[in-house]
Amino acid sequence: MLEGVVPFPPEYARKYREKGYWLDRSLAEEFEAVFNKYGDRIAVWDGDRSYTYRDIDAVSSSLALNLLELGLKNLDRVVVQLPNVIEFVMTYFALQKIGCIPIAALATHRYAEVSQFVALSGATTCIFPDVQGDFDFRPMIARVKAENSHMKFGLVYGDPGPDFISLRDLIAKPAKRDVGELKSIKIEPTDPAIFQLSGGTTGVPKLIPRTHNDYAYNTKAAVEVCGIDAESVLLLVLPIAHNLPLACPGLQGFMMQGAKVVLSTNTRPEEMFKLIQKHKVTHLKVVPALLIRLVNDPSIGNFDLSSMKVIQSGGQRMQPEVRIRTKTLIPSVTVQENFGMSEGVLMFVRLDDPENVRLETCGRPVCEDDEIRIVDDDDRIVAPGEVGEFCCRGPYTLRGYFGVPDYNKRAFTSDGFYRSGDLMRQHPSGNYMVEGRKKDLINRGGEKISAEEIENLILSHPAVQNVACVAMPDETMGEKMCAYAILRKGTTLNLAELVDFLKSKEIAKFKLPERLETLAEFPVSTFGKVSKKNLVEMVSRKLEDERAAKAKG
Repeated sequence: MLEGVVPFPPEYARKYREKGYWLDRSLAEEFEAVFNKYGDRIAVWDGDRSYTYRDIDAVSSSLALNLLELGLKNLDRVVVQLPNVIEFVMTYFALQKIGCIPIAALATHRYAEVSQFVALSGATTCIFPDVQGDFDFRPMIARVKAENSHMKFGLVYGDPGPDFISLRDLIAKPAKRDVGELKSIKIEPTDPAIFQLSGGTTGVPKLIPRTHNDYAYNTKAAVEVCGIDAESVLLLVLPIAHNLPLACPGLQGFMMQGAKVVLSTNTRPEEMFKLIQKHKVTHLKVVPALLIRLVNDPSIGNFDLSSMKVIQSGGQRMQPEVRIRTKTLIPSVTVQENFGMSEGVLMFVRLDDPENVRLETCGRPVCEDDEIRIVDDDDRIVAPGEVGEFCCRGPYTLRGYFGVPDYNKRAFTSDGFYRSGDLMRQHPSGNYMVEGRKKDLINRGGEKISAEEIENLILSHPAVQNVACVAMPDETMGEKMCAYAILRKGTTLNLAELVDFLKSKEIAKFKLPERLETLAEFPVSTFGKVSKKNLVEMVSRKLEDERAAKAKG
């Protein structure tokens, strides 16, 4: 097993095998059967490009052999920073075939994040776009490579320039090696198939090792509750590397059923409606902010959306009114709320749950051996219906983050339950309801932002004496970040100046605060700590007052 991965205890591993959750097959083996079974069916559309299951198998095998020829090998960690394009799919399966471990980065990540991913994982390779928008990734990756002697390769989707290797050329180039070599690579099913990323509260990203055994089961269990068959069509506009679009059931789950996946990087409502109509899309994955935008777009009535069956929403709590409006505008659809975490446990509202349960809850676990505890601050199980921290353990929930034993002692109970930091209570139906967070995170449209990470950066501004970042309510994104600052005597600072300063720290754009409030002093709790609860209440009242004033004209 890869050093730094926390294994499942033997008695639990034995139980999960006996119950058929773990089949001791690598993802490459799982998908070998899929490719053989559904060969001539269309698997993926990307713009005007369509690929059958056989195409994806052949191209990813050739790419895998070319990666071996380049020097990649089993258990190499590879930061994959690609958008929703077919090249992501080819690369993902190629890495699986040679036992490399993709690190599920996003195209929005910048130097601060990518340099940490590479250093924490010991990555040998980064795969990335040349340019997106006005940002050129190549100088950033060159800098990361220069700082990490273990990083050997940079593969570029687009123009590689003089310093890197073209991913497209590697995909198009006929392999010199025999495809039989792939069969000889021994991939341990208990090793990581992928490192997902945690939005941890410390500001340092945590790597989540998802093993071949648990990630395959994760996907199959999600498939069973999402109404997917061979005729289903999934539209993916959320970043494909995220756990939900990739594996819950996502790309993996739809392909396991022989279904079709439509890839797009465009989240403009009219463009999405065009794709739904053109491909007769049956399933769509959203975060609430995206669904709110869709159902409030005036063009929604101009398209035939009657093929739609299920809209799966995750990332943050969705208000019942949004689900009701969606059903009114698209009568054929069911909005299926889910609660999931890259660390493991998945909960889905079932498609046949009573309407009040579907409107009020985020679902229940997909596996009977998902163990759930709702506990108070002293780790005592709360009474039914009371709010507490959601803790979980099961056949596809990690037993520890990669390479951080001290942090794991705090993040897990002594008997292996993961402390999620989410506050929940159980509904009388047996489903669960999200009530907030215990961890200090801002959930901006499903992207988790560590308040501590941004606070530490803001504190380095010469005008700032102290800072506290909190979540402020937002109708579209759910939450946005408000930075409360105490300024040094004789200094001034506005939001634009603060944002420009933070941009120089090379962080992802979604982490930038969207409001700045200055105070002479912070409210404190009875223990003398900054009361973020009071700060949230203050900014919420201020937003309400501003909305009321605007309404009066």
